[in-house]
Amino acid sequence: MSTYEIKTHQEGRTYNKPHFFILNKGLNSGRPMEQPCPNCFVITTVSEESRESLYYLCLSLKTGKFFGYYLKGSVIPFICISDAKTVINTALQNYELQQWELKVEKLKKITAFEQNLKLQLQAISKLKVALLRS
Repeated sequence: MSTYEIKTHQEGRTYNKPHFFILNKGLNSGRPMEQPCPNCFVITTVSEESRESLYYLCLSLKTGKFFGYYLKGSVIPFICISDAKTVINTALQNYELQQWELKVEKLKKITAFEQNLKLQLQAISKLKVALLRS
């Protein structure tokens, strides 16, 4: 996997390299996102392949609650940029290419299935409202 750069995102800044964002405040700290928010880090990479791979690595780290150990703060928990980098670097050192590619494919399928279920739940909710209003 190639190198990456992690920085604090500044509102209004645009990026030319492939990138994604990681939430850094709240209980969802470490969650990767496509669109920026006020409290996030940006990870830039050299290629789209490494961006996608790092995105799913961060998603698996968030799902596995690896960022949770580093949360600080009593009212609004947050993660420092150095701690986020430590978690990602540790995961990259333990990373095996063939196994990781299988995991990424499975994560993509699970994510697509999850989105499908969310759409189904929205449709069921609308159906309930329509039934009660008729």
